[in-house]
Amino acid sequence: MPQAKAIREYDQTLAGGLLARRDISDLARGGRRVKLVGVELNGMDLSHLDLESWCFEECSLIGARFDGCRLEEAIFSSCRAGTSSFMGAELQEVVIDGGDFHNATFVGASMAYSRFLRSKATGANFTDAKTFNIHLEEVKLSMALMPKASFRKSVLRTVDFSDADLTACDFREAVFEDSSLRNALLDECRFEKADLRGADLGGLDISAARRFKGAVISRDQAAGLVAQLGLKVA
Repeated sequence: MPQAKAIREYDQTLAGGLLARRDISDLARGGRRVKLVGVELNGMDLSHLDLESWCFEECSLIGARFDGCRLEEAIFSSCRAGTSSFMGAELQEVVIDGGDFHNATFVGASMAYSRFLRSKATGANFTDAKTFNIHLEEVKLSMALMPKASFRKSVLRTVDFSDADLTACDFREAVFEDSSLRNALLDECRFEKADLRGADLGGLDISAARRFKGAVISRDQAAGLVAQLGLKVA
């Protein structure tokens, strides 16, 4: 699986202060790699710029728009980006490590091999995003919209999907570790050969159990589902 390089060289590094769209556009000219540290871009429209391999570290991106941007292999480290928009953006191999992306929009974004680590994306909208080989670890995705997302063969470590819309998602052969599907919408999902023993299945009624056909669950999880029928497992 491709991963962003641990050490990168940048053509220019800027720290602190406010920048305008024109400043960002000038910096991006000629495919330059730029690192921004602690820069404020709140509410700025940066749509359709080429920001491939850029690094945003501890930046404030609240309400910023990256719609249609080229952001392949970009890094967002510990950024505040609530309500930001990445609609239709190229986010292949992007790394989001830490930070807050609550209610962000990733509708129609290309996110193959992207990595979300130690971050918050509650209420984020991933409708129609291309999520092939996306990696999630220690991510809060409660109330997120992720219909038809593919998590096939993924290892989901400490991922909170509680109350999320996961309609028609592909979880075949996925492994859940210390994660939650509590009250999630799971209509038309596929779980064949998935390992759900590390998932919180609370709040799911017995009618939802059929959606787990072919998956592995623990005795305690099975007992919890059966208990909803008023039966006891001896």
